[in-house]
Amino acid sequence: MKLLAATNRYYLLLATVLFTVGSVLLYYGVRWTLQSEVEERLFQQRDYLRAQVQRTGRLPGTLFEGRMQLSAQPQPEGLRDTLLLEPLENELEPYRQLTFRLQLNGQTQWVLLSKALLETYEVQRLILLLLVGVLGTLLLGVVLLNRWLTRRLWAPFEQTLHQLRGYEVRQHQVLQLPATRIEEFAQLNHTLTQLSERVAADYATLKEFTENAAHETRTPLAIMQAKLEQLLQLPDLPAPAGPLVGDLYAAVQRLARLHQGLTLLSKIENQQFAAAQPVPLAGLLREKLEQLEEFMQQKNLQLDVQISAEPVLPMHPALADSLLSNLLHNAIRHNQPGGLLRVRLNDTELVITNAGPTLAAQQEPAQFFERFRKQNAASESPGLGLSIVQSITAFYGFTVTYEYAPDPARHTLCVRFGPAASRP
Repeated sequence: MKLLAATNRYYLLLATVLFTVGSVLLYYGVRWTLQSEVEERLFQQRDYLRAQVQRTGRLPGTLFEGRMQLSAQPQPEGLRDTLLLEPLENELEPYRQLTFRLQLNGQTQWVLLSKALLETYEVQRLILLLLVGVLGTLLLGVVLLNRWLTRRLWAPFEQTLHQLRGYEVRQHQVLQLPATRIEEFAQLNHTLTQLSERVAADYATLKEFTENAAHETRTPLAIMQAKLEQLLQLPDLPAPAGPLVGDLYAAVQRLARLHQGLTLLSKIENQQFAAAQPVPLAGLLREKLEQLEEFMQQKNLQLDVQISAEPVLPMHPALADSLLSNLLHNAIRHNQPGGLLRVRLNDTELVITNAGPTLAAQQEPAQFFERFRKQNAASESPGLGLSIVQSITAFYGFTVTYEYAPDPARHTLCVRFGPAASRP
């Protein structure tokens, strides 16, 4: 829910409660006031009749307003509401009635003074309609004014939010936020501008360090590999030194693969690859399977390939090659001797299934995409293969999922291309 909607909701709720309570209080207040006016007129008529009887000894023939009745039978004195027949309309109408006693010609008479409430109710209804209309208009005006003011006052914040949505630290941008007269928003924009400057500077420093580290370590690693290869080929290499040099050479190779993987991940995250171009994935997949045929034969794997479409993906060729290489190497490396390797490719997805070890129930699929996560601690793999796969798929808007099926153990990686794939 937007802040403006939440604010208006609370304003509207409060205004509705106040409007309802005010209308009820107004209704009973007007009713009480008008009824008090009627009762006051009845008391005035009573006083007038008493004074007239004392002065003349008889009652006047008519009253200026209301009705008057005499009764020789005792009646309950005081005020009450009653219904009397209206002769002209032949309907019962509400009246307020005052009953009191008088001495006429030596006899006690009960006088019933009645005043119609219909006119009072009409006045009450008219007053209420006018006041409710005024209150309703005022309520609507307050809500609309608050909405307009809120939108106007929060416009700088919306502009700041729009700038933040389009902010890209990789493009070395510095936020250019608009000036505002509202102090809180001005402080926010100033803080965000300073933050973007620090982030851009830190990112540039980190990127420069990564590039320098990758460049400066590549040459020493290549020299170490070349020297160790020459050392292993020496005819007079002492026998005890052979295994030690071999272990050192294997460690250097692993370090070189780790360096290559981390450099690739850094380039992907920094978007340092050129624009995408159409890559025929089926042809590249066949090529990678042919290159890895010897490794599959060493494990005597049962290869099952089904290519039902020829999708063309907009990718950088090096990243497409790395994606397939890491997926296939992962399926071969963690497969069992004589195990199954199934590859399925269609217009929308690439699915690779391989046999492998049984997983513990507490292992989560997301763990396999973590960096340096290895199923077998003794493996020579640096543990970056699936991290690279996940980075490449995220870079192009694809999705990659992992599924495990027990008995027999089957590990499945599925890459869904989405709308980016097309047919040739």
